[in-house]
Amino acid sequence: MITSLSITNYALIDFLEVGFNNGFSIITGETGAGKSILLGGLSLVLGKRADISQVKDTSKKCVIEAVFDIAGYSLKSVFKNADLDYDPQTIIRREILPSGKSRAFVNDTPVTLDSLNQLSVHLLDIHSQHQTLQLVDDQFQFRVIDALAKNEKQLENYNTELNNYKSLKQELKQIQDFAIDAKKEYDYNLFLLNELTEANLIDGELQELEETYEQLSNVETINETISYSISLLNAEEIGVVDRLAEIKRQFTNISNFGKQYEAIQQRIESTAIELDDILIELDNLEGELTSDPSTLDKVNQKLLILNNLLKKHSVSEVSELIAIREELSEKISVSENLDSDINVLQTKINASEEKLKSIATELNKKRVEVTPKFTKKLQDILTQLGMSNARFDIQFRLTDGFKINGMDELQFLFMANKGGNFTELKKSASGGELSRIMLAIKSILAKHIKLPTIMFDEIDTGVSGEISNKMGDIMKDMSKNMQVFSITHLPQIASKGNWHYKVYKTDTNNVTQTQMRLLSQDERIVELAQMLGGSNITESAIAHAKQLLN
Repeated sequence: MITSLSITNYALIDFLEVGFNNGFSIITGETGAGKSILLGGLSLVLGKRADISQVKDTSKKCVIEAVFDIAGYSLKSVFKNADLDYDPQTIIRREILPSGKSRAFVNDTPVTLDSLNQLSVHLLDIHSQHQTLQLVDDQFQFRVIDALAKNEKQLENYNTELNNYKSLKQELKQIQDFAIDAKKEYDYNLFLLNELTEANLIDGELQELEETYEQLSNVETINETISYSISLLNAEEIGVVDRLAEIKRQFTNISNFGKQYEAIQQRIESTAIELDDILIELDNLEGELTSDPSTLDKVNQKLLILNNLLKKHSVSEVSELIAIREELSEKISVSENLDSDINVLQTKINASEEKLKSIATELNKKRVEVTPKFTKKLQDILTQLGMSNARFDIQFRLTDGFKINGMDELQFLFMANKGGNFTELKKSASGGELSRIMLAIKSILAKHIKLPTIMFDEIDTGVSGEISNKMGDIMKDMSKNMQVFSITHLPQIASKGNWHYKVYKTDTNNVTQTQMRLLSQDERIVELAQMLGGSNITESAIAHAKQLLN
């Protein structure tokens, strides 16, 4: 319920602050007094778009703030879904800056207008003849029937499964689209993979093959070089090894004559040892390498294959070719498994469809079961409101498609007069009839679900005294379960409120301002008397006002 409202610098309001109570509150005032201004301010709190022309003094900020007691509305999940901090005393504030920019806050947290709209439907419902257009919207009609059928849990399960179903369908489409492209590339990728696989790639083999090729291509030169080197090192009397041995002997004789000679002697000895090792290595290599045209041809062919592959794939190392081979293998594997993945997804989709159909069938059954009792109650209330011949025929038909609230198609048919035909509600009911039908529906809903605060804006326009009396009774009865406001011109309705507020204008320093205040019991009698007989209050009007209040 709304507990307070403050408005600063809006339209004809310089500053207004008013508190509200639970139960049935009446708001009255002469035409033009500013009741529409009050509704305009509330609409901004509910998320309506702001207009700088609504600001009283455009050099100052306009602020509208409403406080709601929401402890009994089970709205924690709504706040959580909106990523807002929950507070049983929730404050909504709208600001219109001199620049024309508008801002909205919920418990001092900035929010978008979309978020504010989604939250506000749980807090306050302003009902006027314009809002009765909602009645002909099939989504609203579904919400009414589902509330009476207590379908909340089934609808929650249905929506959860519907989201899962849509997700699976989207995933399937993505895989199918991918499969089309993958199959186009499959043959080419398979050819490339086979080419790389047949090459028997080994990391580092390119360098080894190039060395082998160079050796086999130069066998004679290598063997001649080895043989000639051995002869130079090992020739009798003139070989390098013998000559170095002689030098070593000579320096051995003088090594004791000085450290410098000893150092040279040691270096000569190390060189001699190294030369002996080289000679042994050359002896081992001599004759090891022989001409092998067959092997040379194989190495050459492998080098050609590798170099062609490196060029083809624009890489420089065999390790990169191996990585490309693995990547192609993965693509081929994915392509070959796509049909299996598609079948698995299709199986999940089929299971989800069956689950949705089961829940939708249960929703349909409960809707059909509750409808006769609802139409009977609706017709009874409308009879009290002067529509004794009104009849409804609410029909459900299961379809093949999955809609946001099941698989039902809903027809809300209406007949206003005897002997007429049932036609769609939006085509057959007048504005006044729709207004009374909406009142009847909301009065029924008030006994089954926790509705937000509702404000009826001159719903009694064009209604006779007796019917307005019944309207007042209905709104009074609704207020037992929720906070109800009625903006009215009829004393029969105004007299039934627990609280009575008056909207009026004052002129201060040649400036007209709109004000609003809660009337005392005596002030209420005067207000009702004026509503009954005009500004010239008579004793009979006073007596009649007291009678209405009693």
